[in-house]
Amino acid sequence: MRTIRCYVDLDLNVGKEIILPEITSNHLLRVLRLEINDTFQLFNGDGSDYQAKLINVEKKHSKAIIFSTHTTNNESPLKIHLFQSIARGEKMDLILQKATELGIRSFTPMVSDRTEVKLDIERSEKKLQHWQGVIRSACEQSGRSTLPVLHEPVGLKQIAANSVFTQAYYLDPKATNRIQNLKIYADNEVNLAIGPEGGFSDRDLELLQIAKFQGLTIGPRILRTETAGIAIIAALQSQFGDW
Repeated sequence: MRTIRCYVDLDLNVGKEIILPEITSNHLLRVLRLEINDTFQLFNGDGSDYQAKLINVEKKHSKAIIFSTHTTNNESPLKIHLFQSIARGEKMDLILQKATELGIRSFTPMVSDRTEVKLDIERSEKKLQHWQGVIRSACEQSGRSTLPVLHEPVGLKQIAANSVFTQAYYLDPKATNRIQNLKIYADNEVNLAIGPEGGFSDRDLELLQIAKFQGLTIGPRILRTETAGIAIIAALQSQFGDW
């Protein structure tokens, strides 16, 4: 039987009665057809799941009571941070969704030379809200109770100017580094930089190398931007994570 899980941006404690957000209430009542006394899980990103029971239903909202809680233990030991060059439309959603399911810890949407998506302040805020929703939905589906951190979009030039990384890699089919030859320490963050649909430019590569990113190959074929991050995360989880 499928477990019903919903993210809510609320303080959750055993014994507490809560008014469910309208979007959550509509999903539970109109899509899943829950009724009074039906149970489900809630989480708010603090690392725990909360068992709740529906106790009141009204036209515009519903109320639930939290009756038990438990701490989940399904976070990967690998602290993977994905610097993803912003992809168009559903491709970016796919990357965020699958990387969340695979156990990533944090994301930074990145603007590189060939990034086709241009974001002004207003559009950036809307995109962040949308991407945060994608991450929350992926956590609901995959059973994660800790939300990956989503940072604001940043230019590759800024990254190189402000940070020097360890355990940092970008994909390059011609690189000599291979996953089986790496020494990954789970206590340290693993940083991955994925290029845009047109690939990293020469200037991008220079900036990555200034920030101490190294080339890494996972085979001789060139992967699409929506494939590359997912593939490398899966490979790292298999070699060094909890697979």
